[in-house]
Amino acid sequence: MIKFEPLLKQTLWGGDKIIPFKHLNEKLENVGESWEISGVKDNETIVAEGEYKGKSLNELVSEQKEKLVGKENYKRFGNEFPLLIKFIDARQDLSIQVHPTDEIAHRQGKSRGKTEMWYALEPTPGAQLYNGLKQQITPEQYKAMVENDTITDALARYEVNEGDVFFIPAGRIHAIGAGCFVAEIQQTSDVTYRIYDFKRKDKNGNYRELHTQLASESIDYTVLPNYRADYKRTKNEGVQVATCPYFTTAVYDLTEPMTLDYSELDSFVILIAVKGEGKLTCNGQEMTFQMGDTVLFPATTEEVKVEGEIKFLETYV
Repeated sequence: MIKFEPLLKQTLWGGDKIIPFKHLNEKLENVGESWEISGVKDNETIVAEGEYKGKSLNELVSEQKEKLVGKENYKRFGNEFPLLIKFIDARQDLSIQVHPTDEIAHRQGKSRGKTEMWYALEPTPGAQLYNGLKQQITPEQYKAMVENDTITDALARYEVNEGDVFFIPAGRIHAIGAGCFVAEIQQTSDVTYRIYDFKRKDKNGNYRELHTQLASESIDYTVLPNYRADYKRTKNEGVQVATCPYFTTAVYDLTEPMTLDYSELDSFVILIAVKGEGKLTCNGQEMTFQMGDTVLFPATTEEVKVEGEIKFLETYV
């Protein structure tokens, strides 16, 4: 069971929810993101306690290899940890953006694309987000709509409720709106193309850079009827909410003890507590597990016992 020191990111649009959610004794303002588990270069999370205290995630991967991430994952990703886990608190609207697929990213000279998902924590009432196109547009129409400030007219908009899940495959236009508070699970990648930023200026009076052409090459122009993941909200069993080549995620809402069996799984597992509190037991070790905690279990883990009234996400590759 490995916990990391969170990397808190202060942003222009950040709010005040992350520090109390994570029970931190910090006085920072405008914290927009907490990077919980990260192997992104120059943004690696550091082990908080235990025998690996002080080591970076990347050091652990290079030392333990398949014991940490699993045989197939190590073959596929080498010494790079494949997932990035964040909490995001938006006091203001974030820019409208898109991420390329791995294939398009390679063509554009980037190492990989980005597929991700959001699990909605308790939002500010009325909070909304954009996810996907609601009408068919061409690349030419897209560029014109960015120019004339109407691109949001083409996007599907959702009011956000606690427990909502949005899967965002590479190529899907999306944006977190003001008042949203989410847990984000994504490929380890920092490739983001900004499509539209509501004509906002930075502190120096400049517009932020847009990546209109790169985004145009990356957008999947398919229109779907619904972009919110529908799942059965039930107690005391794992409910799968997203699966793709990059991660599989389930939500658990427990009121009674449960033992999670990972003996047949060739992957690390990450548990992300989103509500309540409890206790984890693994290999004779115990650890408190409460809202705001993120815990990494190596691929050698056979089983984990979870006790308490707690809701959490489970994700692995």
